[in-house]
Amino acid sequence: MPSDDAARVDVWLWRARFFKTRSIASEELGKHRVQVNGQDAKASREVKLGDRVQLRQGVTQRTVVVKGLSSARGPAPVAQLLYEETPESIAQREKAAETNRLAPEPAHSLVQGRPTKRDRRQIRSEER
Repeated sequence: MPSDDAARVDVWLWRARFFKTRSIASEELGKHRVQVNGQDAKASREVKLGDRVQLRQGVTQRTVVVKGLSSARGPAPVAQLLYEETPESIAQREKAAETNRLAPEPAHSLVQGRPTKRDRRQIRSEER
């Protein structure tokens, strides 16, 4: 039986709104994309106040410290009170976002690609 000062990590991740469903949180744990205090965690592992949780959401890597536990999934402003993101994690996330923003769009470098519907109509009319 869980104590009042701990919660299952899959439930906590769901309640803190890192994942849309608890089953998605469990899948991510099963794929070793979540670590608690530097160790891969199973869904049934309990997190306590002060634990350091590292998780990956898509390509984004985040490191947070557990600041609170909740008995229910609430609105986003309440969920944000359950954790505090580390300054290193914030800096890394902002750097990755800036890199993505400055990276050129691959489609813009294509000079000639598949013709559009308009292009095909124009080609057909020139052939006649």
